[in-house]
Amino acid sequence: MAYRKLGVDNKHRRSMLANLTKDLIMNEAIKTTDTRAKELRKMFDKMITYGKKGDLISRRKTLAFLQNDEVATKKVFEDLAVRLKDRNGGYTRIMKLDERRGDDALISLIEIVK
Repeated sequence: MAYRKLGVDNKHRRSMLANLTKDLIMNEAIKTTDTRAKELRKMFDKMITYGKKGDLISRRKTLAFLQNDEVATKKVFEDLAVRLKDRNGGYTRIMKLDERRGDDALISLIEIVK
C-alpha cells in the first residue's frame, strides 16, 4: 500500500490520521493541509465502509482505529453510515483554499458530502 509519510514516523502518522478522522466525524468539516486531507480521505472512507457493514468485527476495528472513542464510533454507525448508504464511495469533498502564510503549504477544507 502506498501512502504519504507526512514528515513523521509511523506511530505519529497513525495517531495523527486517527485524530483527524475523529475530528472530521464529529465536526463534518475541517481545515488541514492538502496532503493530509488526501490521506484522511482514505481513512474516512474505510470507517464509513465499516459502518455500512454494521457487524461486530467492523465496529471493533472502527473503535480500535479511533482510539476507543465510543461517541465517534456511534456516530459512524448510527448517523453517517445510514446517511451515506446509497453512495458507493466519494464520501468527502476536498476544496483547496489558499497557502499558509508561514511555509506556503496548501490549505484545504475537507468535508463530508451531504
